[in-house]
Amino acid sequence: MSASRTARERARAELIREIKAVARRQLAEAGATGLSLRAVARELGMVSSAVYRYFPSRDDLLTALIIEAYDDIGEAVERTDAALPREDLIGRWLACCRAIRDWALAHPHEYALIHGTPVPGYAAPEETVIPASRNGRALAGILRDAEAAGVLAPPTDLPPAPASFAEDAARLREHIFPPVSDDVILRALIAWTWVYGAVSFELFGMYRDVITDRAAAFDHGVLCMARMVGLPLPDGERPANG
Repeated sequence: MSASRTARERARAELIREIKAVARRQLAEAGATGLSLRAVARELGMVSSAVYRYFPSRDDLLTALIIEAYDDIGEAVERTDAALPREDLIGRWLACCRAIRDWALAHPHEYALIHGTPVPGYAAPEETVIPASRNGRALAGILRDAEAAGVLAPPTDLPPAPASFAEDAARLREHIFPPVSDDVILRALIAWTWVYGAVSFELFGMYRDVITDRAAAFDHGVLCMARMVGLPLPDGERPANG
C-alpha cells in the first residue's frame, strides 16, 4: 500500500468521524427528525455534495449513527461481562443490565436514537440487526452458562409460554438462545424488554416524583427478572417465601 493511499484513507476516516460528530450534535439539538446533511456540511464548512460522497442520503448517515450506538452499548456490556468470573452468573446478569443503564444515562441522545420514538419514514436496514442483538446475546450467554452448569431453575408457578410461541422459540434457539424451554426463552425476552423499558422510563422523565432511588429500584427489578428466568439468586436476595 502506497504512503499516499494510506494518507488518503486516514483523511477519509477523519472526515467521516467529523461528519458523525456534527450529526450527533444535531441529534442532541434537534433530534433524529432534524438531522440534515446540508446542515452538517454547513457546520463543517463544506459544500453539501462533498458530504453526499460519504453518505448519499440522510438515512445512510442515520444508519451509520445507529450502528455506532448499538456497537458502543454492545461493547460496554460485553466488556463488563468479560471482566467477571464465568461462574458468577447473577453478578454478570446484574452488571450487564447496569451497563445498559449506565451507558444510556451517559449517552441519552444516542439511546433515544436506537430506543426512542421511531424516525418517520426511516426503515432500519438489515445491517443494523447484528449490532442491535449484541446485548441480547450477552444476556443469553449467561443463561447458556447457567444451563451448562445445571443451575438454571425457572419457577414453575408462572404461566407457561403460549403454544403459538413454539415456532419463534425454535428460531431463537438456532441464533441466540441455548437449548432451554420455550418458557425460559419467552421470559428472557420479557426480562430484556423490562430492562429497556425501565431505562427509558428513567431517561425520559417518567419516574420523576415516583421513584427517588432509581438505581436501587432498577437493581431490584433486574434481580426479579433474573429469578423469573431461573438464575440462582444469592441467599440474601431471595424472597422469604422461596
